[in-house]
Amino acid sequence: MEKLKTVFHEVDLCVVGGGFGGMLTAISAARHGIRVALMHDRPVLGGNASSEIRMWICGAGSRVRNLQETGIMEEIALENMKRNPKRNWSIWDTILYEKVRFEPNIDLILNCACNSLQMNADGTRIETVTGFQLTTYTNHTVKAKIFADCSGDSILAPLSGADYRVGREAKSEYGEEFGLDAADSHTMGMSVLIQARETDRKVEFEAPEWAYRFDTDDDMRNKPHECLLKPNTNFYWIELGGMGDTIGDTEEVRDELLKIAFGVWDHMKNRGDHGADNWELEWLGFLPGKRESRRYIGDYVLTQNDVENGGRSFPDTVAYGGWQIDNHLPGGFFMEGGDDKGGHLQKRRLSEPYAIPLRCLYSRNIDNLMFAGRNISASHIAFASSRVMGTIGVMGQACGTAAAVAVKHGKLPRETCRDHIEEIQDALLEDDCFLPGFRRKNYPLTENASLSAEYGDPSLLRNGLDRRIWGCDNGYFGKTGKYIMYDFGKTVHISGFRLIADSDLDREQIDGNPDLMYIPMPLFRGLGYNGTSFGFPKCMLKKFRIEALSCGKWKTVYSTGNNYMRLVRAPLGIDAEAVRLIPEATWGSDELISTYGSAVAHVFSFDLY
Repeated sequence: MEKLKTVFHEVDLCVVGGGFGGMLTAISAARHGIRVALMHDRPVLGGNASSEIRMWICGAGSRVRNLQETGIMEEIALENMKRNPKRNWSIWDTILYEKVRFEPNIDLILNCACNSLQMNADGTRIETVTGFQLTTYTNHTVKAKIFADCSGDSILAPLSGADYRVGREAKSEYGEEFGLDAADSHTMGMSVLIQARETDRKVEFEAPEWAYRFDTDDDMRNKPHECLLKPNTNFYWIELGGMGDTIGDTEEVRDELLKIAFGVWDHMKNRGDHGADNWELEWLGFLPGKRESRRYIGDYVLTQNDVENGGRSFPDTVAYGGWQIDNHLPGGFFMEGGDDKGGHLQKRRLSEPYAIPLRCLYSRNIDNLMFAGRNISASHIAFASSRVMGTIGVMGQACGTAAAVAVKHGKLPRETCRDHIEEIQDALLEDDCFLPGFRRKNYPLTENASLSAEYGDPSLLRNGLDRRIWGCDNGYFGKTGKYIMYDFGKTVHISGFRLIADSDLDREQIDGNPDLMYIPMPLFRGLGYNGTSFGFPKCMLKKFRIEALSCGKWKTVYSTGNNYMRLVRAPLGIDAEAVRLIPEATWGSDELISTYGSAVAHVFSFDLY
């Protein structure tokens, strides 16, 4: 009898789960020089944001101005805006795929579901994990120094014996205002989404016989009906599963959700006037998007008090959140209404970002287990804010960076948090991540140089804050064609440069419907049957050059005419007495010149090393 083939991988970090937490964990770790394997059980990456589920990415910037997530999250968003103006789901899947597949140091193992692992003799560390790849009928076994569970459902928890919990805490446990009188095992449910398209004609719809029928709004529990009018909402309330087991009951819940979803669309089309005559069903998800299941327990548990006390900083801050407390009550669709006015949501908006410590991203009892995603160490109420994908992404970048630092020093996550937290934070800030209460350190080369500009005051380029925040712009406004210069007073060697351009984190300077400014992908394909395109930030620096002074002559040492990234880093390898940056055009230059006679260049930092 022939046995199934087993492929063996030996790496520094094994990441299980390829949603945004897992993707950014893998990418950030690989970019910091360690070998990574990413095992994912689906054919496409992105988790709830993939074409299989089609939920848009929410985060701190969706609710609080100037808090759009940067780092790799913004890199992916800008790539999508540039290459995918129609927001095509196949192109989106491709962008996510190539970010991982063609990143050096990553072994990408798709269609592979982790189902077993091996522990060390005393059960304190994971040694290997194994998954079955359905497309090849092959087992993949990964040996690693550190494991990161970004699977959402925390598959490594029951396999390894890692401490975790499911459900809602009592008020007495953490003193949370939204805590219960007595703890229970209920969670938020899962949803399937509907994608519809507006046409120029009336479109008929006949529901399948097995779909539920909702003749009246009362039958639908009076759920909101504006889903076709407001592109920044959706049918999120087609939600079930919170009263049971959101892992073990997934197949049965999916069947019920499909009955409800087709019944809802039948109601919109055929049971009253809901403005849906010209709309046709384009897509309905058969893979439910999950909100909550197992949550790991780390050295620290984030609580409602932390989330609402945005001014608090942790010594081991590595990420941040800012999405509202958005607690879906377990009854889901069968609860009355669809908003916080007596509906199935419990909401509270936040006015400022909150910090997330590294101690929430590693296990308290499995020494080499980390995690990033909706499964971090948080109470149910804190999780109601931290669960969204923008926040998950920055936690993933933090997790991967911390894992790389741990491997570099030959230490475990807890030891690395204790001994090397400043190194982790410096690396995150260098990679354009925002950490509340922290400033990026200046490079000695530019810190000690004389800084001047042909136009305006460039001094804020060295203040260590690379975004508008807390009432300060923190950037330099110059004119295209006018230089920013560092004068060293002597000949020095310059290895490279780092530049942070303004990518319009509030998404105010883009074309397209303003309601979509925070949403990388519309749920519906356009307002109006002709569709809607979405532009690129007009303030983004598109064309610039760098010149160096040597032996009394200026020479161009770097130039580009098609930049579309916020963070630009490149080697120079030159000796020079002075270096100047000359912005030449933004993505909106032509429009600005025709209106104002000149174009403004806005950058947050320009450093040389």
